[in-house]
Amino acid sequence: MKKKFKKRVFLSILLLLAMYIANIFISTGFFRTIENTFDGSILHEIKLSGAEDITISQTDHFAIVSATARKKIPTIQQENGGLYFLDLTNKNYQPIVLTENFKKPFAPHGISIYKKDSSYTVAAINHTKEGEFIEIFELIGQELTHQKTLKNERIFSPNDLVLLDENRFYFTNDHKYKEGILRLAEDYLGLAVSNVVYFDGKNYSEVADGIAYANGINYDVKRKLLFVASPRDFLMKVYQKNEDHTLTFIENIDCKTGVDNIEFDTENTLWIGAHPSLLDFSAYAKGDRAIAPSEIIKINYIEKGEYSIEQMYMEDGATMAAATVAAPYGNLILAGNVMDAQFLILKSNKLLSKKLPFLEKKMKPHHENNILYLLDGKEIAPEDLNEIPPAEIKSVAVFKGTEEVSKYTDKKYDGVILIEIKKEN
Repeated sequence: MKKKFKKRVFLSILLLLAMYIANIFISTGFFRTIENTFDGSILHEIKLSGAEDITISQTDHFAIVSATARKKIPTIQQENGGLYFLDLTNKNYQPIVLTENFKKPFAPHGISIYKKDSSYTVAAINHTKEGEFIEIFELIGQELTHQKTLKNERIFSPNDLVLLDENRFYFTNDHKYKEGILRLAEDYLGLAVSNVVYFDGKNYSEVADGIAYANGINYDVKRKLLFVASPRDFLMKVYQKNEDHTLTFIENIDCKTGVDNIEFDTENTLWIGAHPSLLDFSAYAKGDRAIAPSEIIKINYIEKGEYSIEQMYMEDGATMAAATVAAPYGNLILAGNVMDAQFLILKSNKLLSKKLPFLEKKMKPHHENNILYLLDGKEIAPEDLNEIPPAEIKSVAVFKGTEEVSKYTDKKYDGVILIEIKKEN
């Protein structure tokens, strides 16, 4: 009796583990069908390694590019990078290094700019072997001068930031744990413990938490809305900024892709570089894959429950692997990435800032996972899985890709999960 009970417990645990692994595949976009899609062309390939973040001054017609030559993530040695100026009125599109005279270790990540009078404040996340920092610069023309380095225990695992003025900003920490099993839980199980921190020029305070891998962040000044990307949950999180700079959560936008950095066009539509398959991206970042798929989406956000999501670009990664940012300018998109030796200037055939009409209150996301579940070769609805006694399950297998799926059905599915029941003796 005890042996049967122990066996049932073991099989139940095994089933839960198998189903949990299957959920990881589903929730990270493993079953996404990657189709090369873009209504436009590649205008230029700009030779600059690891152009992970790009932001544009629409009024003064230039871009600032944050680029770090990365080989794999996480890094073992100190990486080297810089900030670059790109004159968008010069059709040669030659980046000019701005940080040549900045002699500290510098591996920039997320960046933000703020204009006051004729100068810009430029803020950059800086990852070094000595610690995590936020560097503040002043930009006049094409001359960048370092102002100060910010260091604080709350700058723990910084990813991106957005300036409110020359002194104040919000930033994201993408992890709470540096290493160990809880770090793995953040990466693979979606443990939602990262946060957003506000800096008022003197003090740091946490203003949002419970986020799965808080990544890109940007602020809509006119509407006082703060947007935070949560790629592990495929969510764009929307907050209202209060007068005291605390945040009130409004809603989650399910983007069905691993959203990264956020930029605005002239009509405050959000443009996001994204990772449609997080497992492929993770393998690519570790150096286990040569490429990872890229996606660009835009979100036309009106108010709570009223928005649209449109896919603008997708590819398998052969041209641009692991897109992280899509900065719009006219009919151009400056598309950056994690580790490629170049970033792209895309020319769209569409009018980029034209807003879509709203035909219903809440538009459907641009992609839904379509999974076929087979129980001993027969189709079963996902909601019926809970009716299967755990002790009766022999195995669970997961398949994706057109070739594999076609072995089990002639219908169009993103993936197949096979469940086999034990046979009675």
